[in-house]
Amino acid sequence: MDLQINSNLTDRIAASLGQAIAVGEYAPGSKLPTETELAQLFGASRTVLREAVKMLTAKGLVDARPRRGTVVKPEIEWNLADPDILSWLLHRRGVMPLIQEFADVRMAIEPSAAALAARNAKPEHIAEMKDAIERMRESVLGGADPLMADIDFHVAILKGSENRFFWSLRFMVSVALRFSIRLTDPPQQDKHGNVEDHNRILLAIEAGDAPLAERRMRNLLAEAKALLNEAQVRGEAA
Repeated sequence: MDLQINSNLTDRIAASLGQAIAVGEYAPGSKLPTETELAQLFGASRTVLREAVKMLTAKGLVDARPRRGTVVKPEIEWNLADPDILSWLLHRRGVMPLIQEFADVRMAIEPSAAALAARNAKPEHIAEMKDAIERMRESVLGGADPLMADIDFHVAILKGSENRFFWSLRFMVSVALRFSIRLTDPPQQDKHGNVEDHNRILLAIEAGDAPLAERRMRNLLAEAKALLNEAQVRGEAA
């Protein structure tokens, strides 16, 4: 029980410090508070604090050395594929440029993943995509969670690509969708069309038509990118 409590506290401290770093409360090159100060702040033992700092070190956020303290590393050295860091970054002010970069990465990855899925997807992968599409349809009628259904569809395509590197990017795609969909979600009257756009990708994958699957995914993401550009012009998520 004590180990579980310590583990939970370690995770909470790491998340608190990690988000503070990500949003700029601690600038690159600056030092985190000392162990004594952090112990007072979080009411935690030095052992727990050291474990939390180790977690941040593993993510590339900080560099901890004896007699020098714990120093925040430049953002370019952070592990931006880490889902925790991505979530923390999206709490900073002026987040739209980051969401735009997410969209660019998705454009580079997901059309190719859809093409590979058309060649490699197994029946169980197709079943997962179909299940996600059905839940998207239900969500239009106020049933299933539209966000999770959308995420599950795109993640199923990454899995169906049978490419381990694409599959390893599922957390990044999930985080990107979770934060961008509120800006790209179509009006209620257009939601059926959005579902069918996703379904057309599934049909191309199921038919084994790689060029068509790639093209349809690219078109879907291009529409989302255009909506993000419109949101940026309106000043949303600034």
